Amino acid sequence: RFLKMEEFFPESFRLDLEDERNAFFELCKEEQIWICKPSCSNQGRGIFLLKNPASVNTLQAKLHSAEDHLLHKRVPYKAPKARIVQRYIQQPLLLEGKKFDVRSYLLIACTAPYVLFFAQGYVRLTCVNYDAASDDLTVHLTNQHMQKKNSLYSQLKDETVWRMEHFNSYVNEKFRKTNGLPKDWVFTVFTKRMQQIMLQCFLAAKHKLDRKLGYFDLIGCDFLIDENFKVWLLEMNANPALHTNCQVLKDIIPTVVYESL
Repeated sequence: RFLKMEEFFPESFRLDLEDERNAFFELCKEEQIWICKPSCSNQGRGIFLLKNPASVNTLQAKLHSAEDHLLHKRVPYKAPKARIVQRYIQQPLLLEGKKFDVRSYLLIACTAPYVLFFAQGYVRLTCVNYDAASDDLTVHLTNQHMQKKNSLYSQLKDETVWRMEHFNSYVNEKFRKTNGLPKDWVFTVFTKRMQQIMLQCFLAAKHKLDRKLGYFDLIGCDFLIDENFKVWLLEMNANPALHTNCQVLKDIIPTVVYESL
């Protein structure tokens, strides 16, 4: 069964497409948080939050002025750099008070014929407790590159990444009874939903892939779980980080690379 996009993907708009851009600026007049990010970047570069109508108006004015500048220069029209705005999930599930997401892997091992594999990844946590109102990006973005910017990272770095087994035990202990979850929810319900979403995204994009024997790609897929245990896909990364800057990553990443090859 195919899922509807709104069942797993936060409402998103492309700012480089006029229709979507206008639809977003019409919609976002109320007090809600949106996250704005470039479509071809990594390590949290270029990401910022739109937390109120004033910040949205500033972005709109900036996009207008960039377009006007190009028109007056009489240069061939160059589309604005591709960015998306995505509805920010303000009630994430927390682990010991901290925001987290899950990085798992989709290996497109072959495109002629199509062969796909799934690999469990790891849990990425922030250094400090979650506060939706905070202006500190290290509270909102869980990737290691961003967490390194927090002054507490050097002493907490091994606590910012959990194995999936640790995550599963924690959910069994802390949430299973109160939320009526089946035993080992992480390795059953959650894992199946990640695989279902990955497969659906692959099927949506497969016609764009070059099909040639020997072509493969390792995709890093980032999932967020909200406080109702709903699973959201945040993004898929064609160039996932393979750094090993803490003990859990030293165990996981080389295995993912070795098995991919």
